[in-house]
Amino acid sequence: MTDTLPSASPSASPDAATGGSAGAWWRDAVIYQVYPRSFADGNGDGEGDLPGLLEGLPYLADLGVDGIWISPWFPSPMADGGYDVSDFLDIHPMFGTLADADAVIARAHELGLKVIIDVVPNHTSDQHPWFRAALAAGPGSRERARYLFRDGRGPGGDEPPNNWISCFGGSAWERVTEADGRPGQWFMHMFALEQPDLDWTNPDVLADFDDVLRFWLDRGVDGLRIDAAPAMGKAAGLPDADYGDVAEFRTLEWTDNPHWDVDTVHEVFRRWRRIADTYEGDRVFVAEAVVNGPERLAKYLRPDEMHSAFNFPYMKSAWDAGALRSVIDATLASYEPIGVPSTWVLSSHDETRLVTRYGRRTTSSVFITDGAGEESDLELGTRRARAAALLMLALPGGAYVYQGEELGLPNVDDLPDEVLQDPMFARSGGTMRGRDGCRVPLPWAGEHPPYAFSPAGASTWLPQPEGWDRYTVERERDDPGSMLNLYREALHLRRDLPGLGAVGLRWRESADGVLDLERGSVLRCVVNISSAPVALPGDTQVLLASAPVDAGMLPVDAAAWLRPA
Repeated sequence: MTDTLPSASPSASPDAATGGSAGAWWRDAVIYQVYPRSFADGNGDGEGDLPGLLEGLPYLADLGVDGIWISPWFPSPMADGGYDVSDFLDIHPMFGTLADADAVIARAHELGLKVIIDVVPNHTSDQHPWFRAALAAGPGSRERARYLFRDGRGPGGDEPPNNWISCFGGSAWERVTEADGRPGQWFMHMFALEQPDLDWTNPDVLADFDDVLRFWLDRGVDGLRIDAAPAMGKAAGLPDADYGDVAEFRTLEWTDNPHWDVDTVHEVFRRWRRIADTYEGDRVFVAEAVVNGPERLAKYLRPDEMHSAFNFPYMKSAWDAGALRSVIDATLASYEPIGVPSTWVLSSHDETRLVTRYGRRTTSSVFITDGAGEESDLELGTRRARAAALLMLALPGGAYVYQGEELGLPNVDDLPDEVLQDPMFARSGGTMRGRDGCRVPLPWAGEHPPYAFSPAGASTWLPQPEGWDRYTVERERDDPGSMLNLYREALHLRRDLPGLGAVGLRWRESADGVLDLERGSVLRCVVNISSAPVALPGDTQVLLASAPVDAGMLPVDAAAWLRPA
């Protein structure tokens, strides 16, 4: 007895609706997110860099991923981990040079890996030449029109132009001192005050970003991930926002917000798509769009806009069978009409690491404060994270793996206050620890820090804990039961199973707390999130399991890949 869920077939049908080829690589690719400052240190200064990434590319190819997404590598004062860009056409000296970037792209391609880079178009650094020119030129100037400068409200313009809030806490407006020393206009910053928002109705901004896209596409990148895509549109007149009873960034709940997910942003993406479509090789745009529901997200994926988007509702879902099935159903149903494959992701550089989150009482992460302060059972979290990996990689479409998840790294929640660098910590008055805990450098080998991330004796930019020798690539590579080898086996099986990318998903009838799905006759995945072991169907063969399967019983918080009869 089965019930069938209508779903897109990610690779089987012609891709006319999305303007790409039927077999476009991105439709079912698994992409590994590289946070370059924390991946590998090639020059021994304690900071990850492009020479380190270059050396680590064979590891990623062997892991079995199809490509890499590199978090911002541009010059930046690092007020927000590189998402405050001071030059979109160069590489941060901490990471290397343009020649190093070219070498990474070329070597990745030699190894069969695609390369997606992060582009941060909503804002620049306050040290970008555009913003410094805007400050110098003064009100009414062409330079200032690139940004959202406005006169203040109230007597003397002493009040912000409206009530908009920053993602990192407080007002989204900062007043400047003009060249003559008088208090002047206010500029808008949706994120940190060092990140002034650009005005995406300005023709100079549009033209300059055309050049940015072409610069990197010409250098051979296979795709561009668009950071904070919904932030780029602002309602005409910049009216006050209605935040209800909670003046916090809750974009998964917002509707008709004047500074988030405003429909005018889609005009920009159509312009960009026309540029990308002039290049060969199925170049892809990936939208970071945290919006209210799959229907709003689908608007970013119309045939002449973005190709793909991160699935935030799935990433933030609780470890609960009903919640997971609900978001899977909603995702596939909303993507089917537009012929776009879904993406699945469990973690990122902005999220508490999965092992820690799944070991807490609160396993969802709709808001960054969810589960904060709760004690985590890392053994429980690891079991669940292993099962979650098999579920994610069994779903139709593409997937993303954040660096270190394949090692089962926990979040580092006890970093000393003095080493924290996330602006969220300072702007919240210390009430939010921020995201540094998921950005601690990777452990590669050895028994003590820096675990071959850097040469022995070097201090890494965020300190690694003692005890991480159990998570090193060296240790896990030799352990058949490690998280690393689970990911490796799953990724290689996913690639080798014939026809897996060409079929949709069908749910089978199952007990409460159990997910049982089929991918045609290629793969069946059973996930047990109930309170007791469940019997696996006797007419199947276990290809891979996240935990030992004894006498045909799948343990609690475990998943198995089966070969259907």
